[in-house]
Amino acid sequence: MPRARRRGHAEEEHVSHERWLITYADMITLLMVLFIVLFAVSQVDQKRFEALKDGMAAGFGQTSSPFQGSSSVMPEAGIQPLAPIRPAAAEGSAGQGGPQSPQPMTPQTPAQERRQDQQLTQQVQSQEQALADAESEVARLEELRRRIAEALRSKGYLRDVSMAIDERGLTISLVSRHIVFAANLAELTRRGGDVLDAMAPVMRDLPEQVEVDGHTNQVKVHPKYYPTDWDLSAARAVTVLRYLNEQGGIDGSRLSAVAFGHERPLIDPAKPHSQALNKRVDIVIRSDAPEQTRQLFDEVLGDRGKIAADAVRTAP
Repeated sequence: MPRARRRGHAEEEHVSHERWLITYADMITLLMVLFIVLFAVSQVDQKRFEALKDGMAAGFGQTSSPFQGSSSVMPEAGIQPLAPIRPAAAEGSAGQGGPQSPQPMTPQTPAQERRQDQQLTQQVQSQEQALADAESEVARLEELRRRIAEALRSKGYLRDVSMAIDERGLTISLVSRHIVFAANLAELTRRGGDVLDAMAPVMRDLPEQVEVDGHTNQVKVHPKYYPTDWDLSAARAVTVLRYLNEQGGIDGSRLSAVAFGHERPLIDPAKPHSQALNKRVDIVIRSDAPEQTRQLFDEVLGDRGKIAADAVRTAP
């Protein structure tokens, strides 16, 4: 009987003490999902979001966007739902009195694309034309420089000047020690007059304006006969201007004088013999080309310099 009693008695079921791990694992999984969702929301592409919003608004017509809501869930004052975005087809029937809502981006029509292409083509053509005009003007100024150089060479005065082309036009600097004015004086030397006589016939019939710039050297000494360097440089510029007009026969309406004092040296004042060269007068034959064209002079001259250098390197 005791044995039968033992067989009929059910064995006690084993109790697990680690069930809390299941709940803990579920909670950890939910937290991980929550943080992934928060991270994904924080990385929203604004452009794609706007495109999706516009597309949803266009698809639902006049109804509120699903991203906007029809009423505010916040009772605070000043917080209101955004106005729904109308599709492009409904723009024409929209009222004129209410506030205008932002319009969705619409693809360009063929006419708009053609107009944009035409504007781009015109811009490129304008730039190409400006560059072509700059090349033509630089070529004309170089021909003028060649003519003046030939006139000076025939008289033996070519080494008395320095010529350069920049965005102002052709600049002829009277730099020879035989031409520059004596210290503190604004009287042109005899050789200086001969140099101007050689150039005047070439300059006489030109249509451009001629600007005469006066410069002094950078020696910090007060001029003896003039209050300042400005007065001395102005007197030198006027002296050359009057000679070109009275002796060279150049129309006075084309002439102007400018004084720069010691502010614009031709070469570095620290270099030897720079003072004699910086004490000079510049004759600037100003280009009549538009400013946009003149701003390309340096580019044209740089390209020509590269072409000339390449030609020298590849010469047999």
